[in-house]
Amino acid sequence: MKTPLPSGDELVLTLATLANPHRLRVVAVLAGGRKYVSQLARDMGISRALLQVHLKKLEAAGLVSAQLEISPDGKAMKFYEVTRFAVHLTPESIAAVVPEMTGTDTARGRDEKGTV
Repeated sequence: MKTPLPSGDELVLTLATLANPHRLRVVAVLAGGRKYVSQLARDMGISRALLQVHLKKLEAAGLVSAQLEISPDGKAMKFYEVTRFAVHLTPESIAAVVPEMTGTDTARGRDEKGTV
């Protein structure tokens, strides 16, 4: 089964989100299985506050998902897991989605010099 191409805007969001070493590390750690925030922060050696920033960006891009669970002692624990995704880039796949992108001259039918 062929995976549908993301829209140009989705592709930009995915690539921009993954273009950060901390976020790549989060995805790598979560590829080993879901973790709750505190454990993930300890495993990565970063603060929970910094981790939350990166998790929010990954979640907004659809690359991770979160689930709130209550522990047996009544403590709320937020678990994150990686969402299965694949990005296969070729010049042709990029050319296919660029015309649909918002916020670019290419999407409005202009070339790089601004002419129609």
